[in-house]
Amino acid sequence: MDSKTQEDIRQMLEEDIGAGDVTTESLVSEEKKAKAKITAGKSGYLAGIPEAQAVFEELEVSSNPKASDGDKIEAGDTLIEAEGLARGILTAERVALNLLSRMSGIATATREMLDEARKVNSEVQIAATRKTAPLLRRFDKKAVESVGGEPHRFNLEDFILIKDNHLELVESVAEAVQKARESNPSEKIEVEVDSLEETIEATEAGTDVVMLDNMSPEEIKEIIRELEESGLRDKVILEASGGVNPSNVKEYASTGVDIISSSYMTMQAPALDMSLEIEE
Repeated sequence: MDSKTQEDIRQMLEEDIGAGDVTTESLVSEEKKAKAKITAGKSGYLAGIPEAQAVFEELEVSSNPKASDGDKIEAGDTLIEAEGLARGILTAERVALNLLSRMSGIATATREMLDEARKVNSEVQIAATRKTAPLLRRFDKKAVESVGGEPHRFNLEDFILIKDNHLELVESVAEAVQKARESNPSEKIEVEVDSLEETIEATEAGTDVVMLDNMSPEEIKEIIRELEESGLRDKVILEASGGVNPSNVKEYASTGVDIISSSYMTMQAPALDMSLEIEE
């Protein structure tokens, strides 16, 4: 567990505990020991096991994972067994469950979209966008990666992504690419476009990745046909983005794009139900 993640978890516990767990401290003695297990309430894909263990560790509770990130799980499966002071287990419960539930929900949605897309495009990648809950991005992105998804950009320093608002401030797509290349010659450059003309301009300017933004599958297929006819298709990586979700990801994958990016996994996917049961 890296130090930044550990510090984030400490802050989560501080937020949840406040001045103290008044209920547990009223009812449970300091010496009382207990065992507990976390179980899955629904089937899906698991993520967040190391993070949940780190929560228990902060409260001096030992834990034993019974499954690993990326595993397919079924309702009723035991995911973690914990043992230690009862106060520590009870105080850790909600933060541990929140992380496991959220991360597993993201992992499940990512894997479902990936499996559906690869029915028609065996090489396509499913990537997460930067649309995540503030301060939870490292957990959200890790959940995506745990089942084979791509993290895309973690933050603004990762690579150059020229979006529509950037293009409003320069003369053309070609100029934007040229300026970016001159300023950062070693950086990957991606350009968001909304037309065939901009796609061709960006490709001819030497863009590494062209993002086809908010286009229908039919529009994307037409652009790919034009690129193939002009001999440009192999010169650029194509990414479809905007409005992609489990109901239409297969259609977008069938166009032949290389990457599909979506915020569905991190912004709309439901958390996977988990519960903790305690025993003396």
